[in-house]
Amino acid sequence: MSRRTLVAGLAMATTITGLAVPGAAAEQAAEKFPSSKFPLGTRSAPTKTMTSVTSGIDLYDVRAGSSTDGYTVTVLMPNGRDAGTREAAEATLAAVEATGEVAGMQRLVRPQVADAPEQELFMVRVGLWSFKQRAKADATAKRLKQAGLKIKVDYLGDDGLKTTGPWHAQVLTIDARAFRGSYGASLGASVAKRETVSSMAKRDGAIAAVNGGFFNIHTAKELRGEPVGASVVAGRLLSEAVPGRSAIVLRGRTARITELRTTITAISQDGAKHPIAGVNRAALPGELVLYTEEYGAKTPAADGADVVIDANGRVEAVRTPGAAVPKGKRVLHGAGEAAMWLNEHLWQGWTVKIDTKVRDLRKGRDLRLTPDLHVVSGGVGLVRNGRTQITAKRDGHDSLNMILRRHPRTLAGTTRDGSLILATIDGRRPGVTVGANFIEAAQFMRWLGATQAINLDGGGSTAMVVKNKVVNQPSDGRERAVGDALLVLPR
Repeated sequence: MSRRTLVAGLAMATTITGLAVPGAAAEQAAEKFPSSKFPLGTRSAPTKTMTSVTSGIDLYDVRAGSSTDGYTVTVLMPNGRDAGTREAAEATLAAVEATGEVAGMQRLVRPQVADAPEQELFMVRVGLWSFKQRAKADATAKRLKQAGLKIKVDYLGDDGLKTTGPWHAQVLTIDARAFRGSYGASLGASVAKRETVSSMAKRDGAIAAVNGGFFNIHTAKELRGEPVGASVVAGRLLSEAVPGRSAIVLRGRTARITELRTTITAISQDGAKHPIAGVNRAALPGELVLYTEEYGAKTPAADGADVVIDANGRVEAVRTPGAAVPKGKRVLHGAGEAAMWLNEHLWQGWTVKIDTKVRDLRKGRDLRLTPDLHVVSGGVGLVRNGRTQITAKRDGHDSLNMILRRHPRTLAGTTRDGSLILATIDGRRPGVTVGANFIEAAQFMRWLGATQAINLDGGGSTAMVVKNKVVNQPSDGRERAVGDALLVLPR
């Protein structure tokens, strides 16, 4: 596609926000977007529609590829997974053939990433049908299920192997030279409660927003908004880091990607010290955990002790655990050994210092916890210094499902000149958009010009909001409530 054709196409495009894009502005914006072919699939020329959101911010609707994938039936291994060792696959194959069905064993390789070697795995599958023959796949699945096998119908575009797409992405580019607003983070009404990105964006008057990092689905239902990793909002640490996990650090209108470690220590006025294991999360036996007023839930009601601390670090009360955090206060909760320490060293009327350090591991120094600092934890590092570097194992996502299979993705990246790129790739919509795996997500962000990039939470959590409208198509069919959000603010 020639530059002239591209600019003309953008100038005629309808815009999501309803803002007209003058020809000169369209030409200027077009020059910032890649002119090369789409980096995934058959590397065809994508179609792009650009919307000028505000000064320095452009939104691109990007489509590429076409649908050629069909369906198969995958028979699950004895451990409930869809892939396993050769021995497990052979046993599963024999079980299928005992029902009279014809099955095949498919070899696949989970690709090598920066911190985990490749892994050979095998799947057992029955049948192959075109996209329009989904009903036949469902009928076969029903027979196998009635025979006592655990199965699922798989759309082949989800596998993460060769595909022609299609792909549908939203890309928000924020030019460091022209943008005059700032970046922020939000955990919504409270840490414990989940909330939609659009709700958080509206509350803070954001120009745009995307969902943040992963949240804890393995804790009590009423606490599942808790981020898994570091969260800083306006200089306040509201969730501790998973040591070494990728994150995006936001200060004013600057954004940088790094890895973080947090160290939190309670220091009594008598000089005694005790490590604080976590912030605003369920406490494990023997842990000392700090709760802030943003928590939005009661402290654990198990045996132990709560110490209520005022804004000046003075111990206001020692109480029975299992109550809310008073407004303007913090609570140290301990059970077992930690409760004993509280009872020995934090008497009513004494003072305690909460020494909090958030370490930038790339720079080798602590972040200043000032009101303009915000941190959103990522899920997996994708690009570092312009090269693909996928840190799936370090970030806790080195499974076949996370590395190879395609899912909706929310991505954040920074360019050489400090500009920020936020992107969503929709998925789980057979025939419409297939999503991306980690390798493809890294390729996509590099194509967009990111020299550093991370994967945020994805799947049904993937959401991008621009001027109070959800501009992508969440795979659940509606916007999902999530733990936190990254905000683009007007000032």
